[in-house]
Amino acid sequence: MIKNFQVEPSKKNFRLDIFLSEKFSDWSRSHIQKIISDGLVKVDGKIFKPSYKLCGGENISVEEIISVETEYLPENLPLSILYEDADIIVINKARGMTVHPAETVKSGTLVNALLYHCKDLSGINGVKRPGIVHRLDKDTSGVMVAAKNDFAHVNLAEQIKNKTARRTYLAIVHGEISDNAGIITGAIGRDKNDRKKMAVTSDGKPAVTEFKVLERFKNFTYIECKLQTGRTHQIRVHMKEIGHPLLGDTKYTSRKNIFDIQGQALHSHELKLFHPKTNQEMNFIAPLPEDMKKILQILRGEIL
Repeated sequence: MIKNFQVEPSKKNFRLDIFLSEKFSDWSRSHIQKIISDGLVKVDGKIFKPSYKLCGGENISVEEIISVETEYLPENLPLSILYEDADIIVINKARGMTVHPAETVKSGTLVNALLYHCKDLSGINGVKRPGIVHRLDKDTSGVMVAAKNDFAHVNLAEQIKNKTARRTYLAIVHGEISDNAGIITGAIGRDKNDRKKMAVTSDGKPAVTEFKVLERFKNFTYIECKLQTGRTHQIRVHMKEIGHPLLGDTKYTSRKNIFDIQGQALHSHELKLFHPKTNQEMNFIAPLPEDMKKILQILRGEIL
């Protein structure tokens, strides 16, 4: 089935994906961007990118062969809650927990747990990612915030975009970093040799990571990282780029992991933000997980 629309003159300069978001309000933005990228949307018979700016008066056809998004079920899973009120919930996510469902992961995610615990979450990201304002990789632990309503979601997303919300990470990397601190710049995009990886590329999106050395050990360094941008796998890619990949990161290094940790030694330690309703500045800290604590104790010689 094909649906046709004519672009109203008032929608001039609207992005194509935003225009369709208004026409299909029950579809998530990412779903709409996917069908545009898949060539299922045509503007005057031509295929454009989701960011295409409309002129007004065009005829748009949408081929509806995409199945309706599955609604995921609440699950009674353990959650480490750092803070909660009527607008936001702040979680210390465990390493190994996927944030939201995907084609290959239907249950056991943070979203399933939040649906059980909160009942109501913001709907801006559709049924697959309710409440999710920002993400952590499956094997990254630590603090993250979710929104319980659309007002809070929009406000928090703007804070992340405008960098008024600040995130600090802790990591253990291979090698001994000689500089006490530094700033890594390098645009990040899809790895041209492996689409499942990200890489520093000439045509990627700008990315900036600040790092500071906390402790040096033989063959390893314990660091703090702050993000000026929020690209996929940013810290993992940038540390690999300067020759110091994260311990345990099987995607970005083949170096041997001699410690008991499943996944990369990366932890979202601190999140500072302003409450979306009261504008009160808030600071949340997730304690270092036991696996990283134990590795540091071994490196310090405190335990064998």
